[in-house]
Parts: sequence; C-alpha cells; structure tokens
Amino acid sequence: MADHDLTGFDRDHFTHDGVTRRILRRGTGPAVVVLAEVPGITPKVLEFAERVAAIGCTAVLPVLFGTPGRDADPHHVGWLKSTLYTASTARKACVSREFTLLATGKSSAVVTWLRALAAQEHERCGGPGVGAVGMCLTGGFALAMAVDDRLIAPVLSQPSLPLALTRSRAGGIDISPEDLATVRGRCEREGLSVLGLRFQGDRLVPSDRFAFLRRELGDAFTAVELPDSAANPRSALAPHSVLTEHLVDEPGQPTREALDDVLDLFRTRLLGESRDTDETVPSAQTGE
Repeated sequence: MADHDLTGFDRDHFTHDGVTRRILRRGTGPAVVVLAEVPGITPKVLEFAERVAAIGCTAVLPVLFGTPGRDADPHHVGWLKSTLYTASTARKACVSREFTLLATGKSSAVVTWLRALAAQEHERCGGPGVGAVGMCLTGGFALAMAVDDRLIAPVLSQPSLPLALTRSRAGGIDISPEDLATVRGRCEREGLSVLGLRFQGDRLVPSDRFAFLRRELGDAFTAVELPDSAANPRSALAPHSVLTEHLVDEPGQPTREALDDVLDLFRTRLLGESRDTDETVPSAQTGE
C-alpha cells in the first residue's frame, strides 16, 4: 500500500486554549472523532475513517502526531524506514506533556482539547451526540472524553496507556478517578455503553485492564477479546491493531465482526438505526 494523498478528506484546523492542530474530515452526519495510533494517521486508519463515513457519519481525524497518509508498513516501505519513522513519532509522544504514558489515575492533558473538538463537531454536524474511537496510545482518550455528555458512543481499541510496566499499571487505564466516576455515573443514569477491543495475547493491553473496566463500569462495558490467531497473518507486527493493521477484511472473520460491532454502535447511538445482520460492510478500497 502506497502513501495516501488524502484525496476525499477535507482539511481544516481547530484551536482551543491556544493549541491549534490540523483536522481531516470525511462524510456527513453525526461526528465520530477517530484518534490514530502510533505512528499516526496511516492509510489503514484512513480506510477505517472511510468506513465511518460510509454509514452516514462524519469522520473527524485530529493530527496528534505523525504525517497524515504516510504508510509505515514494513512490508511496503522496508523495516529500516518503518522503524525509524515509528520510533521518531513515539519519541515525540513520549516527551510531550500532553500524553500520560506511565502514571495511573490520570487523564492525559490532550483530552481537554479533544473534548472541545468533540463539542465543536457536534455543533457543526448535528445529531444526538458524538462518537469517538481511540487506538493504542489514544485508546483511553475515548473513555476520558465521555465525561462530556455529548460523547455517546466511545470505543477503546487496544487501549495501551499507562504502559503496563508494573502490575498496578496493567490493572488501570489513563483516566483520573474523578473522570472515571463521571463516566460511571453516565453509564448508570443514561445507559452509556463503552466498547473495548483487544487481542488476548497483546502485552500492551493486558487482560487486567479490561477486568478493571468491567469492575468499574459493570455491564456498561462490552469487551471484545479476540484470539491472536484471528489477526491478519500478513501483518509484520504482533497482534495488536484490531481495526487497522490486523484486520482481516472478510465476512465471518473475528476482526471483521469486531469492526461491524463498532459501526453498529455508531448506527445505533448516533443514527438511531440497527445493523442488518445480513449486511456486508462495503470495502473501503472498492466501495463494493
């Protein structure tokens, strides 16, 4: 897969509290904020955004790190280029004060900016509320964004923070106790549902993290935990990225069913629809 030239995506900027970032958008209808994983908004992240737009939502992608559209798959660009680019992006995230990589019981500072973005996109796009998908380093951001009652469809795909270097970090997630209490209250009062995705053998997303979310959110947390064997075997990386790098885009495949679950959440909460169980998700590449 070559670099994506961003054709089909509108480009914009959003400023909050003195911080300006680039924004990509595609589609019409209620907004879904798509938060990319390291190394950034790759072609496969853009494919996922195209899926979101295809069901009748507006995919909104803030550029938090990396170069939008750049392909980092070592099969395509070689291991050296892939490693250097990914390492450079990860290093910048590690030194940024906006991302909380190690501390438990703390929401990352960038979440305040993301909540403001979601509020603007809700006003801009309309609908009953906003959805959000966080992936890997940004996985827990979707949960912390749900403090705002405009966020009604949060998805945590392989939430990897805080880095599970100790048992206590493995058994938590990057959200403050106050924010978690607010989200828990929304689950109890409003019926807010939180969807989480992970591969069972993924050391970046230990099972203790999902156990923690079950304890804290109860039945409001739906965990999709896939066997490692369900990951795309053509990926050069260990099973991790459920919706992008390790997606097997074929009907009946566990990762495809996980993708359908995510899109179904958006249909139900944002569009007021239910997915036909016989429906086939259109290919992001062919549109068929």
